Amino acid sequence: MIEAGEIRERGQWQGPADDTITLDEAQRHRRRMAMVSDGGIAFLLDLPEARLLVEGDAIALSDGRLVEVKAKPEPLLSVEGRDADHLLQIVWQIGNRHLPCQIRDGRILLRRDHVVADMLKGLGAHVHEVEAAFDPLDGAYAGGHQHGGHRHGHD
Repeated sequence: MIEAGEIRERGQWQGPADDTITLDEAQRHRRRMAMVSDGGIAFLLDLPEARLLVEGDAIALSDGRLVEVKAKPEPLLSVEGRDADHLLQIVWQIGNRHLPCQIRDGRILLRRDHVVADMLKGLGAHVHEVEAAFDPLDGAYAGGHQHGGHRHGHD
């Protein structure tokens, strides 16, 4: 079986890729797993440590081909506040519950959950159901953090 032990981060490689693989957020958080690309290339992903693959990353196969990661849209909540202060209060409530979220363009994206949606509406948030790619922020205790759309680990 073809192996893949290297990820080329979004913006750090030039295409076109030889194929794509479309995965939701849970499927993109991997270390070692047999995978099949959208075009049928079977390979073993075998990374030194688990990581979240993000849209635009490329999986480098042992035969030299690149498989571009595509984020599969999934059911999410889009949350907006009345103003910046209100949005900060909402983010605090989400963080206090340790819910993975993505913050972008003045809104918060998180997994669809009717209990959480009702809580946020009770706080005065504007909540809408959407289908979108989900790239949540790393937690405070994760091995790396994001800068400008890519991740840096620290020893």
